[in-house]
Amino acid sequence: MLVLTRKVDESIIIGDDIEVTIVDVRGDRVRVGVTAPKNVPVH
Repeated sequence: MLVLTRKVDESIIIGDDIEVTIVDVRGDRVRVGVTAPKNVPVH
């Protein structure tokens, strides 16, 4: 498993077209946003 540390508003890029952004951190909860093409399912 690859473990990365990011701050709010920092992103991780996967491949050429998927971006995972840390949106908010409150206590023990992290909000994550995922931007991907419509043909990539995000669950």
